[in-house]
Parts: sequence; structure tokens; C-alpha cells
Amino acid sequence: MTQPEPLLDGLSDLHRARLLGLADDREFPADRRLFDEGGAADRFWLLRSGEVALDLHVPGRRPPVVETVGAGQLLGWSWLFPPYRWHLGARALGPVSAWEFPAGRVRALCEADPEFGLRLTVHCAAVIAERLQAARLRLVDLYAPDGGGPP
Repeated sequence: MTQPEPLLDGLSDLHRARLLGLADDREFPADRRLFDEGGAADRFWLLRSGEVALDLHVPGRRPPVVETVGAGQLLGWSWLFPPYRWHLGARALGPVSAWEFPAGRVRALCEADPEFGLRLTVHCAAVIAERLQAARLRLVDLYAPDGGGPP
């Protein structure tokens, strides 16, 4: 399975500068929860180092990890689509360094610059598609009669 092109690599120099102009440097310690499923998706991150586990709330159980996101990858896409609520939760597996972006300001930039908005939306769609495919493969491994994945 191929990873989507890193977000910053897919932007023009002007768009990259505008986006990074909105970023705040953030550091998260190991085991820190970045967000919980159902919470307000008002920001997103580009990870510079470390890994974050995406997990799913299951009543009465520790949240199972659905995906792990690492350096160079986008963390969070729910901020782009109403109702702006997280579909999963996220927890730092170790120390994490990231750029944090305010969702409302980035959405305003997307509206003001349709080319930028299209590139960002297409990137997020690629991330969503890759993560859905990864989740599907994990489910096949878990529930296939002989434990086999795809043919």
C-alpha cells in the first residue's frame, strides 16, 4: 500500500509558505492524548517526528489501535468536513514533534484560494482512502475464516 504524497511536497512554494505561516510548533510527551473520538476537530497536525496511534472508542475496553501515523504524515482530517468532529482518537506513542494548524484559519485560506483548497482537499481525500484501505485489510485479517488477507 502506498502512502499519499507528503502534504508540503504537493504544495507550491507560495501555498506552503501560507500554510506554514499559520503553524505553531508543538511537542507532545509519550502517552499524551491529542484528541478523543467525537470531540471538536478544530486543528490538525503535520508530524515532524514520533508516532501517534489512532484508536477507536469501544465501551468497556481499552481503545484498539486502528492506524499509526508517523513523521511526515498528516494527523487529522475531520477538521475539513462538517460537522468537524473527530472520527477517531489519537495518542502519542512516544515524544512527538509537530506543526499544529488552526482549522478555521486553514478553511478560510481554502475558501480565499481555491487552488490551495483543492490541493489540500485532494491530499486529505488520499489520506482518508489510504486509511480506509488499511482498516479494511486489518478487518479481513481479523475476521477472514482462515485469517488470510487479500488474495
